[in-house]
This record gives sequence, structure tokens and C-alpha cells, in this order.
Amino acid sequence: MSYENVNSTLGADFRLANRPPAAPGLATRINALLPSFLARYGLVLAFLALWQISSTQGWVNPSVFPPLHIIVAALWDSLASGALLDDIAISLQRSGIAFAAAVAIGVPLGLVMGQAKIVEQALDPLLQFFRQTSALALYPVFILLLGLGETSKVFIIFWATLFPVLLATIGGVKEVDSKLIEMARTYGAGRLTIFRRVVLPASVPAIFVGLRLSATTALLLLIAAEMIGANKGIGFQVMNAQYNFQVPLMFAAILLLALLGLLANAVLVLLQKKLCRWSQPNA
Repeated sequence: MSYENVNSTLGADFRLANRPPAAPGLATRINALLPSFLARYGLVLAFLALWQISSTQGWVNPSVFPPLHIIVAALWDSLASGALLDDIAISLQRSGIAFAAAVAIGVPLGLVMGQAKIVEQALDPLLQFFRQTSALALYPVFILLLGLGETSKVFIIFWATLFPVLLATIGGVKEVDSKLIEMARTYGAGRLTIFRRVVLPASVPAIFVGLRLSATTALLLLIAAEMIGANKGIGFQVMNAQYNFQVPLMFAAILLLALLGLLANAVLVLLQKKLCRWSQPNA
């Protein structure tokens, strides 16, 4: 074998040995992700499969528990025809205004109460008293004061969503490591700098926990608010479908609410990851 042939063979072997590994194929990636997917959503898939089989096989009354494909078809038809679009817009407007007001009041008030002990001592008994009173029990009072219009519906949602974000913010401020605050003081940081650079960033994860709880509460109270004195909204459609025995449409509206709740939670989780990258574990 000539020198050139030896060189060519060795070069080819070297390139083959140092070639980067081929990207895994689609089947390989699916096999790698499948166990984690089943561990996370396996019970949900099993529940949905049991519902579908039970309804189609007659194990349960299909007029009370329709098969899932009929519920999904009812949801799709309602969305495609535009029948539910106005209800979605009105419901999101009600819950969105109430949620935004709860955040705008609850977060600043929680930050103040968490740091100023005198303010917490003055307001905590009153807040605890109102927190223990069911928002639904107060709804007739709000209707008497504010009427059956939009104001009472938004206010009842605001009332219920205020306390989760407020208490989470207070707890987040109180759980800030005191050693970090002392270290900042040692380096000559003032109270405002300590608040901006230490207290507020350390409280953000707890605040987002309160925001997620408040978003869920907003959707739960939305149903109750729209079931009384409303002629639009997803909650109204649930009650209207139940009165007219349109069971698939009733479950479709309930499914839509669940999907909206999952979407709101996913948006807040994504926002938390963007704002709190320092608190995420390293991959």
C-alpha cells in the first residue's frame, strides 16, 4: 500500500472517530420522554379513558355522563359557531379586572405589612376576620350594596382573590433570610436599597404562589358570580345548559373553564421562570 493510500485511510478513520454523534431520531426522543410523560399525566389519561369506556359501554348513564368525544364535539361546535366566544370574552374581562385589582392592592399591602410590624398589628385582626368569612356568604350583601350589575360580580371575585396573594406576599417577606439583610446593612445599604435588592427579589417566588392561587380562585368565583343575575358568561352557560338539559354543552363549558385555568397557571409559571431565573435549579 502506498504512502498516499495509508494517509487517506488514517485520515478517514480519524474523521470517523471524531465525528459528532448523530442526533437522536424521533423514535428515540419519544422513548426517552415517554416515561416522564406517563408519570406526570398517566392518571389523567387513565381517568379520561375510564370515562370514555364507561359511557360508551353503558356502565354509566350516557345521558348524565356523555362520552368525551361528544363533549369535545359540543365544545368545538360552540366555538366554531361563535356561541361561546362572547361568553369567554365577558368571563375573562370580569375575572381579569378582579385579578388585576387584587394584585394591585394585595402585593403592595403585603410588602408593607411584611416589613412594618405596626401596620401588620393594626390590620391583621380585621383581615383575618374578613378572610374567614366566605365570599359566597357575602355575595347577597354585595348585591344589595352594588346591585346585580357588573360591579357586584367583579367585586365578589376581587374579594376572594385578594387574600391568597396578600397572605403569600406577607409570608414571602417574612421568610427572607435575616442573614442576607444583616449582610446588606453591613455593607452600608439603606432601607430602600435593602428592600429593592434583597427583600423584594427574595419574596417574588412566594408572591407567584399567591398569584397562581388567586388566578384559580378567580375562575372558581367567576362561576358563582355568573350563576346569579347574569345573562352572559361561561358560568351562565353552565347553568343554562343544565336547565335545558343540554348535558354535553354543560360539560363542554366546564371543560372550557378547566382549560382556561390551566392556561392561566401555565402563563404565570412561565412568567415566574422568566423573572426568577436565579431561583431555578441548575440543569
